[in-house]
Amino acid sequence: MTFPSQVLKALALGVALAAAPAASFAQTKIKMVLNWKYEGPQAWFFMAQDKGYFKEEGLEVQFDQGEGSSASIPKVASGAYQAGFGDLNTLIDLAAKRPADAPVAVYMLYNTPPFTIVVKQDSPIKTPKDLEGKTVGGPANDGALKLFPAFAKYAKIDASKVSVTNMAPNLREQMLSRGQIDAAFGYVTTVSFSARGMGLDPAKDLRFIRYGDNGMDLYSNAVFFSRSFVKENPQAVQGFVKALNRAIKDVIADPAAATDHSLKREPLLKRELERDKLIATMRNDMSHPEVARIGLGDVDDARLKNAIDIVVEANQLPRTPQPAEVFDRSFLPARADRPSKLF
Repeated sequence: MTFPSQVLKALALGVALAAAPAASFAQTKIKMVLNWKYEGPQAWFFMAQDKGYFKEEGLEVQFDQGEGSSASIPKVASGAYQAGFGDLNTLIDLAAKRPADAPVAVYMLYNTPPFTIVVKQDSPIKTPKDLEGKTVGGPANDGALKLFPAFAKYAKIDASKVSVTNMAPNLREQMLSRGQIDAAFGYVTTVSFSARGMGLDPAKDLRFIRYGDNGMDLYSNAVFFSRSFVKENPQAVQGFVKALNRAIKDVIADPAAATDHSLKREPLLKRELERDKLIATMRNDMSHPEVARIGLGDVDDARLKNAIDIVVEANQLPRTPQPAEVFDRSFLPARADRPSKLF
C-alpha cells in the first residue's frame, strides 16, 4: 500500500511537532524597569522569576534596576521597556499631558501614601509652613519631590520661598545629618532604613512630615505596562499579574525566605536590613484599610478619582484623566485569589 507524497509530508510534520519539546516555543519577552536599585521590597518580582511562575505563564521577564519611582514611567512611555514599577501620580501627570503615550497601571502595590519630608529631631521645622526659607533636598526623580507643588498647595506653603536642591540618592541622609540641607524629600520606609544603615535611629533622630497627614491621600507605586503592549499582548499582561500575585502571597507567608531572592541579585545587601525593610514596606505602604474590602492589587475608584483631581489641580494640568485611563483592573486575579491582609 502506498501513500501520496503530500500525506507522507503531513505525517512527518505531525511527528516532528509532537516530538518537539514545549520549551522550543518562544515565550513572550517582557523588559521591566524597577523603581529603584535591587532591594528587599522587590522580592515578589524576583521570587516569581526564580520559582518559575512567569515561565509557567509563557513569559520571559528581564528586570533592570531603576533610578527612582518617577523615572520608570517615561522609560516605559518611550518604548524602552514594556513594563515598570513606579509612582502612579507621575503616570497621572503624563496621562493628562500625553494620554496616548502614558502607560496603564494593572496592579496596585503601595496603596498608602509613603511620601514625606524628613527633618532631624531637633530641627526648628515643626510644621509644613516652617519649610519656608529653608532648603529641602532630594534625588531628582524622587516621588515626594515631584509631588511637592501639590503638597505645598494643600499644606498652604509658599513654594517660592522654599529652596529645592538635588543630590545623588545615596547622599540624601548624609547631607541631612550633616546639616547641608534643612530637610529631605523621600519615602518614609526608604529614608528610615537608609538612616538606619548610617547608624541612626529613625524613631529618635528623625521626624517625618507626611503628605498623607496633610490632605493628600494618594496612591503610590503600581505595576504598569505600555498601552501598546497591553493592546497587543493582553494574555501576557494577565499572566504577569497572576504570577506576581502568586509570589506576593508567598512573600507574605515568609518574608525572611523571600529576602533571599533579592540577595541573589545583589549579594552585598544586608539580609536582616532588607528583610526588615520588606516587612516595613508591607506594613506601612501596602496595608491601607481598603485592602480588606477590595483586596491587594485593586484600587477604590472614588479614591483614585480624588487623587487624580489633586494631582491635576495642584499642577495645573491640561486635562483630567478618567480613572479607567490610569488603572485597568481587568487583568487582576479573582478577588478571592488576592490577599485581604498582609499581617
